[in-house]
Parts: sequence; structure tokens; C-alpha cells
Amino acid sequence: MKTLLISTTALAMAASSVSAAEMLTALGTPEGQVNIVAWPGYIERGETDPAFDWVTKFEEASGCKVNVKTANTSDEMVALMNEGGFDLVTASGDASLRLVAGGRVQPVNVDLIPSWASVDDRLKDAPWHTVEGVHYGTPYMWGPNVLMYNTEVFKEAPTSWNVVFEEMTLPDGQPNKGRVQAYDGPIHVADAAQYLMFHKPELGITSPYELNEDQYKAALDLLRGQRELVSRYWHDAFIQMDDFKNEGVVASGSWPFQVNLLKSEGLPIASVIPQEGATGWADTTMMHVDAANPTCSYLWMEHSLASNLQSDLSVWFGAVPSVPAACTDGRGMQNQEGCDANGLADFEKIRFWTTPVSNCGQGEGACVPYYRWVSDYIGVIGGR
Repeated sequence: MKTLLISTTALAMAASSVSAAEMLTALGTPEGQVNIVAWPGYIERGETDPAFDWVTKFEEASGCKVNVKTANTSDEMVALMNEGGFDLVTASGDASLRLVAGGRVQPVNVDLIPSWASVDDRLKDAPWHTVEGVHYGTPYMWGPNVLMYNTEVFKEAPTSWNVVFEEMTLPDGQPNKGRVQAYDGPIHVADAAQYLMFHKPELGITSPYELNEDQYKAALDLLRGQRELVSRYWHDAFIQMDDFKNEGVVASGSWPFQVNLLKSEGLPIASVIPQEGATGWADTTMMHVDAANPTCSYLWMEHSLASNLQSDLSVWFGAVPSVPAACTDGRGMQNQEGCDANGLADFEKIRFWTTPVSNCGQGEGACVPYYRWVSDYIGVIGGR
């Protein structure tokens, strides 16, 4: 998979190449469909659970049929958007700036999205979708990457990510080797770097996404050790859930989505953010530069910010709404307690996914760029 190397210069060029005139200035007649690339569980029409459906009524009201292609990694999303044929994508921060720099997404006219005013102020100008003051999407959901674990093995919640990084005997007296997993995506290098930030402060890591050569080497060494422990590198949420149910996996980095589904089935599953903290994702609905269905796309972006949709999705996925009213206005299933449990107050503690670039806070050309993360992580998984 070809990966785009971006730099601050590229982002500045991307921003300077757009103007307000290039944005849609008025909605037209709905085109009849909208084609979306989305994370699993993000766009539900009641097929997985009849109680969760935020597509059917939209289709009836707008006349826009919603077609969804799920993607399991940010790299897959970028590849699909590069290929074209899609109108929208729910991009995480490690994909969004690549899409901007690559010219794959277009500026969004927030004046055509009435519910923009209801968006969390912390997200409106977030750097993963805003470049030089230009918005390239509407915030959707955010949350942490949690440590999911089997409560029959861990009678008390693990306090450290060491259960998936270091070889050890678990509380049930059995080794962790072959019973843990890791994420099948280069951005997992950041999880290793965050672990090292806590346990090896002498490395001087200040951001898990801004690593010089020595810091990066230490992260890769940790990941090579982890390679000896993992039974599978997961990227499909449903396969990971099956592994916890049937293959003896007892701990892994995961998303609240898997945790909630497994708990709803009565399985002995829980999650925690350990002492080292967590990386996380803040996802943005972005519009392809050549979107064939722009009016339906804007109608969907407006619909996606409805507090009842945000509320129900928050319950379903275990994420935090981008619209704070979704926690309190009673239009959906979520409430303040649920939002607090999903991490509403943890915004400042989460290190959100972003694309590593060479010109970073450590200086020009000081950091290892993302294309290296991609090739080296493939090597780690392959045992090199």
C-alpha cells in the first residue's frame, strides 16, 4: 500500500491552494445516494441491533440512499479515498491530514451545516481537520484506545500496559505469551512510544508521534519483543471479538465498541485506561474532492451532528459525542453518566492519533516520518 509522506510545507501548500469560492455555496437537489467509507459500527441501520438505526429515517427524509464501505485501518481508508468513488470518509487523525495534503478532500462550508454551532468548541478548530483556518470536515466521535481484558483472568483491572508489552505470568498463573494481541496498524508504534514515555523517561519522548531516531529505535525494539507474545495482530473488530470468545485471548488494546458488544453478550470482559495513559482517536467526516453526491453529503454531515444520533452512537460505540448536548438533552439513549464513563473529562489526557512528519517539534527533519513507520512495522509483524 502506497503511503503519502507529508510535511508542514505540504500542508501549508494544500491550505493555500483552496479558497472559499471552491467550497459549495448552496445545496442543490439531492442526488439520491451518498457513498461513505466508515469505521465498523459507525453507521448503523438496525441490522446488527434493531435498537440502533440512524440511517433509515435519514434516507426517508432526504431521498439519499446511504451506501457504506467499512475500513479497518486508517491506511485502508486513505487507499480507498485515493482510488475514488466515495463521497465521505470518517477519518481519524492519522489519516485526515494525509487526505488534506494529498488533495483528496475538499474544504467544507460550515455555513451550510446548521448544527455546526452545536459542536464541542474543543473540536471545531482541531488541527486534525483544520489547516490554515480552513475546515476539511465535521467532527463525528472521539475516544480512547482502551486495554480490554478478561475479568476471569484479571480479577482486578490491570494497572499497566505491560501485560501486552512484557512477557509475564498473568494472575491466573498462566503466561501471557500467545494470549494477547496488538493492533495491526503502523500507528501502534505510538502506543509503544507512550509506554516508553512513562517507563523510560530518560529517552526524552514528549509526544508519541514525534520520535527522533533513538526514540524510534527504542519503540521498535519494544514492538519486536511484543511480537513474541501476540497471537494475532488484529484489525477487524469482529475477528478480535471472536478471538476473545473462542481463541483464549485475554488482553489487548481495543476500542470501546468491542468492549460494549462483548459485555452486552454477557461475556467476562472489561476495559481500563492504565497508568501510562492512552492514545485515542478523534474522527472527522470528510468530503472527497471529487464527490459525485455533494448535496447528499452535506445533508448527511448535518444529520451526523443531530444530538439523538450522536447520543445513540455514543452508547453503541462507547465513544464521546462531538455534540455535548447529546449527553444531556434526553433525545437519545446516552446521558451524562454514560458520557463521563466513556471519557468525556479525559480529552486533555488522550494523545490523539496524528500523522508523524519529519519536521516536528524537535526541529526540521528531526523526527521519523510516517512512511518509515509503515515499512518498519510491516517488518516487525514479519519478525524482522
